[in-house]
Amino acid sequence: MKKAIISVIGKDKVGIIYGVTKILSENNVNVLDISQTIMQDLFTMMMIVDIENAKGDMGFLSDTLSKEGEALGVDIRIQLESIFESMHRI
Repeated sequence: MKKAIISVIGKDKVGIIYGVTKILSENNVNVLDISQTIMQDLFTMMMIVDIENAKGDMGFLSDTLSKEGEALGVDIRIQLESIFESMHRI
């Protein structure tokens, strides 16, 4: 299994989760865990996904998710779990 972390942050609106999961489904990316919170009107979501059988590479997934984020008015980022853990190690 090859895991990645997706973060989504922006002003809450209808369709954010659908927009992200639609891209993931179309690219054969499986959602392993998801957490989302709305604080006042700020939407935040973290996802752990399995990209082992993804149709595209990380660059393609990142670009595709970023474009969807622009359309939705949110910031969407994806990074390998190993890089995420290295960056957040104390």
